[in-house]
Amino acid sequence: MREKLLILLAFSPIAIWANDSTGYVSTGGVQYLKNKDIQMHSEDLFISKKQIKVDYQFKNLSQKDVTETILFPLPPVENFFESDFADTERLLQSFKVQANGKTIQPEMHVRTFIQKDEKSKPVDLTAEFKQCGFTEKEMLNPWNRQNYEYAPFEAKLRSCNNAKLQQVLPENKDESIAWSSQVIYSWKQTFKAASLTRVQHQYAPLVGGSVALYPAEDEKAYCMDSSFKAGLKKAKSQHAPYQALGYILKTGANWAKPIQDFKLTVERDADELVSFCWAGKVTKISPTRFQMTEKNFVPKQDLDIIFVRKL
Repeated sequence: MREKLLILLAFSPIAIWANDSTGYVSTGGVQYLKNKDIQMHSEDLFISKKQIKVDYQFKNLSQKDVTETILFPLPPVENFFESDFADTERLLQSFKVQANGKTIQPEMHVRTFIQKDEKSKPVDLTAEFKQCGFTEKEMLNPWNRQNYEYAPFEAKLRSCNNAKLQQVLPENKDESIAWSSQVIYSWKQTFKAASLTRVQHQYAPLVGGSVALYPAEDEKAYCMDSSFKAGLKKAKSQHAPYQALGYILKTGANWAKPIQDFKLTVERDADELVSFCWAGKVTKISPTRFQMTEKNFVPKQDLDIIFVRKL
């Protein structure tokens, strides 16, 4: 059996920071490091503010078993708490995965990064944090927020005698250290020869938003068409509170072939209006659910969804 690397659910961070807002980081779709033998046969994706569920069927096109290391990387989250933020700990607690109907207990890996300034890229310093005496619980602090005090972490970083670490710390010792933490789940998965393998996972998404909507600013990001704007006006919700979440679809284009059967269902609450960008047909299948189906689907855009409360 061959063993390669499969990355399931790659995330890229999108944060909204303001005094009256909460932030969110986009969760994502399937990314695969090219393997001509493994096809994403189907994907059934359900998105709501409370839960994201994905049901995949992967087809092994070869006549031999293929074993992969599957990764579920969550986005990096900064160790700053000046504003409210999406419920990161709830995501960790809610994540579940099954393969062919059997529950899998994935292994958790925690990685840490420091970004010296706005022009620099974050540097992976996981080994250096451990060398400097950080426990995994401390490295996980941006996610579980066991400690809201910055001083103990910064003192430990400043006093650590590690050349690589000291090179990326801000030269001004009064300046806060912008460090972040990423959680990655992993497990082994065998794709049986000439067979379908079903992988399901679910979790509570990272939801953000704001106390007031300004359509002129958000129109493009959420494809607010004339019908949606008319609904806002009718509901007197042009400046109503809203929530939003993001989902990365484009990584689904990295497989050996297009996704043969793709289905996306978006659910809103009964007292909300919802808007998002979609190039194909959107069908309302119930008072609160919208569904999109595609054949031989190659995703070319990600998904940002806004939920606006009716006043």
